[in-house]
Amino acid sequence: MAKENQEDRATFRDFTALLRQTDLNRRLFIGGMVLTLFGTIGSLIVPLLTQQFIDGYSPTSISGMLVGIIGVFLMSAILDGVSYYILAYIGQTIIKGLRERVWHKFLKLPIPYFDRTKSGESVSRVVNDTAIIKDLITRHFPQLISGIISIIGAVVILLILDWRMSLIMFIAVPISIVIILPLGRRMGRISRALQDETASFTGLIQETLGEMRLVKAFNGEHYERERGKAGINRLFGFGMKEAKINAFLSPVMSTVMMFVIILIIAYGGLRVSEGTLSIGTLVAFLLYLFQIIMPMTMFAMFFTEYNKALGATDRIITILGMEEEKNEPAGETPEFGTLIFDNVRFGYDESTPVLEDVNLRAEPNQKVAFVGPSGSGKSTIFALIERYYDVKGGSISIDGVDIRNIPLSVLRRNIGYVAQESAIISGTIRDNITYGLEANEYTEEEVALAVTRSYSDEFIDQLEAGLDTEVGERGIRLSGGQRQRIGIARAFLKDPELLMLDEATASLDSRSEKYVQEALDDLMRGRTVLVIAHRLSTVVNSDRIFFLEAGRITGSGTHQELMASHDMYKIFTEQQFG
Repeated sequence: MAKENQEDRATFRDFTALLRQTDLNRRLFIGGMVLTLFGTIGSLIVPLLTQQFIDGYSPTSISGMLVGIIGVFLMSAILDGVSYYILAYIGQTIIKGLRERVWHKFLKLPIPYFDRTKSGESVSRVVNDTAIIKDLITRHFPQLISGIISIIGAVVILLILDWRMSLIMFIAVPISIVIILPLGRRMGRISRALQDETASFTGLIQETLGEMRLVKAFNGEHYERERGKAGINRLFGFGMKEAKINAFLSPVMSTVMMFVIILIIAYGGLRVSEGTLSIGTLVAFLLYLFQIIMPMTMFAMFFTEYNKALGATDRIITILGMEEEKNEPAGETPEFGTLIFDNVRFGYDESTPVLEDVNLRAEPNQKVAFVGPSGSGKSTIFALIERYYDVKGGSISIDGVDIRNIPLSVLRRNIGYVAQESAIISGTIRDNITYGLEANEYTEEEVALAVTRSYSDEFIDQLEAGLDTEVGERGIRLSGGQRQRIGIARAFLKDPELLMLDEATASLDSRSEKYVQEALDDLMRGRTVLVIAHRLSTVVNSDRIFFLEAGRITGSGTHQELMASHDMYKIFTEQQFG
């Protein structure tokens, strides 16, 4: 209920303010409106010419009159087509700018937003919500403008032609308003609920398709089928609610309009028989009436789409108003050597601390390892160094400079990270190795060297397209060892000062592990290295090992020192080595 009320806060002013933030070509918009005006005027002239043609019919003037009517009609149609294209172009331009703003905003949002929001919902904001606004601007708004001009012009001409017959037409106005307004409001609520459900269903589909191997491996087809079926049924329910309103609205409006037409024909026929109205005027009157009826039937649809657009506007404004990652102005840029945690405290929420009073120091050319049970806070330390989150207490500094005073782009440019499973994007091997770097930041020779030093050439040279081989979504066409080596090649090319390794060989076979470990040994030389260790065999030669339990460092030292002084570390070691 709160969510629905939040959406109701979006107004027409919010909608127009959102559009003004994009590149609106005002001159082109005015030009399109002028063409729409002239096109509508042309369509309003046709019934008058028809009246003159019928009332002043003669064999000698028939060809000239027909040519005039057809000419005006064609000119009006051409102007309408050109104006519609111009307004549609403006609408597409606006939505292009809006989608760019939303997409750029997503890229600047902090990690906590993505922790609490399904990716499918974010996709729905960029695709579905902007599409709703696009349809309103490119399809319904031009029809609304043309319809308003047509109705005003037709009403004025009808009052001039015969004001008494025009009064009959106005019977339909209060009836239409009484029907359209309450149904339109209800349709708006249904449409916004449908948008919410569409976003949720999009998230479900994207999540399931992205983890299809999990679904297959654990026979989860039935579970996912039922989840998908429930979402589809909810969408079906909202769709049928819309259909019920439209099924009621359309015939009722048609009946009202048909009743008005019958009344005008009956009254007009009586006037013609009395000689107080010409046949040409009656025909023109009916033609103008149709120019009023057609836009009136579109207004109900426009009102529905407008309410949808307000809901989409509220969501987009909410996204654009979110706080971005803080990229502080450049101060003193450190050498990225000594890393210090000083009484660091952190929790993903206030009630559950993850790290408490963490103090540690990592010097250049040192290999520092973190050991401890799952959930002890090892990965959180890496996340804090990358500033995915900011500390709740204490500080993290590099060469005496608090990392909160280092611009994010500079901080992350000097940090390399190799995870247990290297993230791979769809594209080529080259795209993945050079990811995040501008073309002027590396040379082909440096790419080739990174490939060689990471032992990636061992398999890349065997591929027909080499570095230009497509890897598929999330690198599905590559083995785990190949993905790891590409991740290491990416780190080599980036050449970071601070290197973080999250047990990059833990999930590899012995042959792949040999290549990857040799590449990592080469990569670690001359850098400050932090390692999360799941297998103690990879960190026994570390310069310093920190043991974490429940978010606290309970011991530190070399492998030999911890074996002698830390009971839990000794238990860990004996469990792994026997």
